[in-house]
Amino acid sequence: MSETSSIVATEVEQFARIADDWWDPNGASAMLHKLNPVRLAYMRDRINQHWQVDEHGRRPLEGRSALDVGCGAGLLAEPLARLGARVTAIDAAPELIEVAREHARAQGLEIDYRAAAVEDIDGRFDLVTSLEVIEHVADPQAFVAGLARRLAPGGLLILSTPNRTAWSKLLTITLAEGLGRIPKGTHDFERFIAPERMKPLLEASGLRCCDFEGIAWSPTRGLHLSEDLRLDYLVAATHA
Repeated sequence: MSETSSIVATEVEQFARIADDWWDPNGASAMLHKLNPVRLAYMRDRINQHWQVDEHGRRPLEGRSALDVGCGAGLLAEPLARLGARVTAIDAAPELIEVAREHARAQGLEIDYRAAAVEDIDGRFDLVTSLEVIEHVADPQAFVAGLARRLAPGGLLILSTPNRTAWSKLLTITLAEGLGRIPKGTHDFERFIAPERMKPLLEASGLRCCDFEGIAWSPTRGLHLSEDLRLDYLVAATHA
């Protein structure tokens, strides 16, 4: 790993412990399985708008490269490959990368999985994604700068993260972790990043924020895209 790695060893260990359970929709990563369709719906909309592709096309990323940073065992990397992208996916936990490779092989998908930090990756990519990761890194500003360096000219960056609000703390830590829906210790509220802080982080790395959209929760709808940013949000950015 590079000397300026964004990786926090204790965070890596936390996620490595649930590697074998990652693809179980009712297991320790159940909340990520519930989040994934919501995040993908947002990403598909931003991809359609950014590259002006057919919204009904099955492979809108055909001919484009994608880098998924903090990929876990591949919950996002596999859909990106199915959308036509040449996918490189990285995570700091070798245990997760091993599970990701095995799962992709079983699905007949070719994904370049690597156990690495973003600072250790070369090349530039049309699409760079990092979902529910920035709240786990050592230095958010350095991390965003690393993502920006990997983004190709004309490319699209998409991030997601919990907001730094009392509502987010209640649902994510007090309830979800307290009731065992998420493994205890997954989140540290002090690391949560509000949109008003996220925007300067992007701008300091030469990026322009194009859009914010919330991921909200209700008893009737569950997790869904919303103008309400209080719980969790997605952000799309390009080079300024």
